[in-house]
Amino acid sequence: MDFYRAHVLICGGTGCTSSKSDQIEEKMKQKIEEAGLDKEVMVVRTGCFGLCEAGPIVVVYPEGAFYSHVGLEDVDEIVQEHLLKGRIVKHLLYKGAKEEDIIKSVNEVNFYKKQTRIALKNCGVINPEDINEYIAVDGYMALGKVLTEMTPTEIIDVIKESGLRGRGGGGFPTGLKWNFCAQAQGDQKYVICNADEGDPGAFMDRSILEGDPHCVIEAMAIAGYAIGADQGFIYVRAEYPIAVQRLEIAINQAREKGLLGKNIFSSDFNFDIEIRLGAGAFVCGEETALIASIEGERGMSRNKPPYPANKGLWGKPTLINNVETYANITKIINKGPKWFRSIGTEKSPGTKVFALGGKINNTGLVEIPMGTTLREVIFDIGGGIPNGKKFKAVQTGGPSGGCITADYLDTPIDYDSLTALGSMMGSGGMIVMDEDNCMVDIARFFLDFTVEESCGKCTPCRIGTKRMLEILEKITSGKGELKDIEKLEKLAANIKTSALCGLGQTAPNPVLSTLHYFRDEYEAHVIDKKCPAGNCKALLAYNIQEDICKGCTLCAKNCPVGAISGEAKKPHSIDQDKCIKCGACMEKCPFNAIKLG
Repeated sequence: MDFYRAHVLICGGTGCTSSKSDQIEEKMKQKIEEAGLDKEVMVVRTGCFGLCEAGPIVVVYPEGAFYSHVGLEDVDEIVQEHLLKGRIVKHLLYKGAKEEDIIKSVNEVNFYKKQTRIALKNCGVINPEDINEYIAVDGYMALGKVLTEMTPTEIIDVIKESGLRGRGGGGFPTGLKWNFCAQAQGDQKYVICNADEGDPGAFMDRSILEGDPHCVIEAMAIAGYAIGADQGFIYVRAEYPIAVQRLEIAINQAREKGLLGKNIFSSDFNFDIEIRLGAGAFVCGEETALIASIEGERGMSRNKPPYPANKGLWGKPTLINNVETYANITKIINKGPKWFRSIGTEKSPGTKVFALGGKINNTGLVEIPMGTTLREVIFDIGGGIPNGKKFKAVQTGGPSGGCITADYLDTPIDYDSLTALGSMMGSGGMIVMDEDNCMVDIARFFLDFTVEESCGKCTPCRIGTKRMLEILEKITSGKGELKDIEKLEKLAANIKTSALCGLGQTAPNPVLSTLHYFRDEYEAHVIDKKCPAGNCKALLAYNIQEDICKGCTLCAKNCPVGAISGEAKKPHSIDQDKCIKCGACMEKCPFNAIKLG
């Protein structure tokens, strides 16, 4: 094995790659070779570091220097100053990685300090395209242990004792699901990895697959041994090309090493994995719709029971877990269920990965112990709200979840606490909103998504959600009536109880939670015909303040519909009937004389 005095880790996640991190890697290698350092310095392309807002990210060890927003033009300086002369390039460091004269390593940056990484343990650490790097961090040790030391029943007992709950959203006990599938009768059984991540803003599963694909492959093999399956499928979105490519590489490498295929670890256990590409339909995240899609049918859900554990893929017993759930399995096997239970809360042990987005300073992926409060995630890890704005609400659970207000910022994050607030864990999207967000429009946005993504099989979801969306559009356009709010509530209650699958049953949640916490905003839209957040275009009115206007005529010259009139050097006025509310006048006014009302 070659030894290097320094390692340069470059983020190869989708976000940083889209910002040319692949070209940065290529140039870094070139400059290192030109400097004669290629025998001393190793360049590694890793998975996502999590702090996507700071990308492209480059970390140099052994110092752990955390460079952010690195451009192609910065590469030569890092090589010449840091790698050649040993001087950290301070002006390229992430702003949270330096404090006056103190330079913090990546592990001391506030964004990471309160995190506990289990599912993301190897992301940003190893090269996901090199199985030897995975093996070097105890990879495939858990598979070796279960095949040589444990019975299938013992594995399931360990998973049960750990208290691991499905990270796909529902929070069903994973060990119990494995047990149901192990006990099901069938000459053939299957293991499926649900990588059909469809929540707006969510990319946890994608990042795990991009940064640590072998941990999912190893866990699926363990699951196969535990339930008696010899075939696995990973159902992943075709719109995740980097994840798909790295999965293909990882599966081939595992086969070459004898870690997939026949007689794994010289046992009589056979297991292999195939990839199935999804077309990006949100409903295919639901188990039965996903199975239909793999079978070559249109992705539509069906009634349960029978559950997939008894009658799944091609009518055979099938175990389905999502990516993040599998990413916990090998650590539980290696470290034991008591270790896992020592993290998190009694009813929700372990950690949860969230995709933090919206109106927040540090956007990206965070993995926190269950029980961490929303305030700690949003303000300590996320860095708070940009531009001095006030926090208004946080949406958890994506289109299936709900909005939580500032009154509940100290709520510990776990499955039951979020459900009690009218939201849910979901797969882990967490969208932060500030005072400029209209909560009626937020409800409309998420319902618009679910209407588009409904498979159309059941009437409540196909027609009911569309009627709800029409009412919300009526309210945000200023044409709403008080009776519309009552209609929304009745429709929501009916759809929740009568829709066929989870997509329809949870679709009304954003509407119900915003009605519960922000009913005054709905009433302001309907009664006063005003949007308190100043967000709904149809309810806005641009007015010129006579005492401020200088009559410079810039607003009138830039109004595309001629709605502004007045003489030069005298106050102007806006014809509200002609105004199309484009905002061009406010943007051009040099005296801030135009206000929204």
